[in-house]
Amino acid sequence: MKLDGFGLFVNDMAAMIRFYRDVLGFEIKEGENTSNVYLVKDGTLFLLYGRKDFENMTRRKYEYLQGLNGHFEIALYVDTFEEEDEEYRKAIAAGAGSVLAPTTEPWGQRTCYISDPEGNLIEIGSFNRPFLR
Repeated sequence: MKLDGFGLFVNDMAAMIRFYRDVLGFEIKEGENTSNVYLVKDGTLFLLYGRKDFENMTRRKYEYLQGLNGHFEIALYVDTFEEEDEEYRKAIAAGAGSVLAPTTEPWGQRTCYISDPEGNLIEIGSFNRPFLR
């Protein structure tokens, strides 16, 4: 079994599309009135799926966290510390919530955290070198 991707269940599809497209630069082609978005970002499937649509499909009602979601994070990588600081500044200026300002950690990573409009945590980090997989 291989990891194909991950998805977020969302309440306000239009706001989430605008955030991931306009603030973080994801290439989303669907309109803001869609019920789901499938896109590939750096080789990974990323999905935005309307909560009500998922509930209708599975015929179940779910409970969702409110406020900051501390159950997972989405991690984004940039090659340099300067890029990390700049991406943080741009995201905050464009409306992302600030969770942790850029900080250089004892293990050598510079990291920061922002949140999307529905409180999902997004890390932007760098080890000051190109990404190695």
